[in-house]
Amino acid sequence: MKYNRIAVIGLHEEEYQYIREHFEGLIIWHQSVPKIKVLDGILYVEKPQGVGMLPVDKVIYHGIFENDLDFISGLALWNGPCFPNAYGMMECRLKIPCLVKAMKFSEFSSPRGFISEGAYVKTDTEHVAKWGNWHCGENKHKFSGSWESTEDAVLEPYFEGEAVRILHIGGKSWQIKLEGETWLKSIHPAQVRFMDIDEGLLRDTLNLKERIGMDLIANDYIVCGDGTRHLLEINHIPNITRFEEIRLHFLDTVVSWIHEEEGG
Repeated sequence: MKYNRIAVIGLHEEEYQYIREHFEGLIIWHQSVPKIKVLDGILYVEKPQGVGMLPVDKVIYHGIFENDLDFISGLALWNGPCFPNAYGMMECRLKIPCLVKAMKFSEFSSPRGFISEGAYVKTDTEHVAKWGNWHCGENKHKFSGSWESTEDAVLEPYFEGEAVRILHIGGKSWQIKLEGETWLKSIHPAQVRFMDIDEGLLRDTLNLKERIGMDLIANDYIVCGDGTRHLLEINHIPNITRFEEIRLHFLDTVVSWIHEEEGG
């Protein structure tokens, strides 16, 4: 390490403290996106207190913020050690372009449509419109018949089935059954649980991880009653606190990455 200083961005205090306990160098910690600059190949990050910026050797980033795409792109322009790598995050930050990329490579792609803000659509079958870039299970609407969109949105058939997530971090994978009291499913309800891994879904997830250039990935799929499977979306910053096993593995992966890179 040239400066013996890293930046931890987006993680909550408990996760920051874990990294703090396992790294003897200096840490700049921000829970939201800080100001940065890249000059002569060096990344400078805003101080947590006071005025000015300090150079850092590497960045750990785990968060989704409303206007963070340019920030992530700045990290990619720096092209220094970042976990997850900034290029992969940049490729997946916007949901619609990310879905288009994923459909090119996924073996479980399904045809999608698109509707502009203010346009009407009429369909005799149930469809789901999805818009926005929050990756948080919101901004979705199920409909049939006539509907006017208030946003630019992707249209997909409504797939009836079991919602699952394949999560891969640091060489380890999990399959999680997503739950919810309505047709909307997420990782947050109490009854969410681990499942045996579907090898086809895992293969697809790892292929997309490599194709897009990601260090960690969480893909959401629907498994229909007849066994057909459909990719729904890619999560570039997956939830890591819902299960303690995943949280600790994520943190151990981050700490190992810091020390592996110390000589770089």
